[in-house]
Amino acid sequence: MKKLLLAVILFLAITASPLLAQVAGKSFINGIDANFPPFAFMGPDGQATGFDVEAVNWIAQKKGFTVKHQPMEWDSIVTSLKDKKIDLIASGMSITPERSSQVAFTNPYWQVRQVALVRKDSTLTLEEVLTTGQKIGVQQGTSEAKNMADTNNRDGRRYELASYGSGQLAASDVVNGRIAAVVLNDTIAADVMKHLALKNLGEPGIPSEQFGYAVNKENPELLKVLNEGLELLKKDPFWQVLIDKYKPGEH
Repeated sequence: MKKLLLAVILFLAITASPLLAQVAGKSFINGIDANFPPFAFMGPDGQATGFDVEAVNWIAQKKGFTVKHQPMEWDSIVTSLKDKKIDLIASGMSITPERSSQVAFTNPYWQVRQVALVRKDSTLTLEEVLTTGQKIGVQQGTSEAKNMADTNNRDGRRYELASYGSGQLAASDVVNGRIAAVVLNDTIAADVMKHLALKNLGEPGIPSEQFGYAVNKENPELLKVLNEGLELLKKDPFWQVLIDKYKPGEH
């Protein structure tokens, strides 16, 4: 009788929340850009950390699944998600129409602006950076790289784009004089300006964007659980703890 009662209770629990039941107890791989502070990066101990890493860890604990954070090349990360080599991307990814046609995004959780940085001693203005054929660095595979490419040679804009594996490498080349400027989102720009002699010229005419977590379109159960987890997290005091710890700018 007890076994029958237990079976009934278990059946009711699973059928009451079928999507959660498909996620609970599972292990998922989160693909990250390991050079994208403060949202995702490798700590001194060699372990992944950052705003998004800690946020997903918190959600996983609350929702009963485990997560492993796997550093990957950013320009191929969407393909890896579509090919099911990873299960989600929680690493400061902008929600764009092109990406949304390929993967499913959670509700937005952060808003970012794109900014142009030059050497602190540079006399270039933002207009000169964008209209006089200057060499501008962008991280390959990012939304800012696509937007800068799409708007080049339009409305008087004229520049040469240089692609880099990370925003930090591009920023370093600005300091070294190899390129005139770099375009980054404001969160990573704030981080690199702590370590490099750069100044912010403002927004290069690219609309602000929102970050979301991406999952395979064939995994609606994980998408639902992540949305629920984000909603819980933003109402929990730990959300402010993350903001205070990583200082990722506007939200």
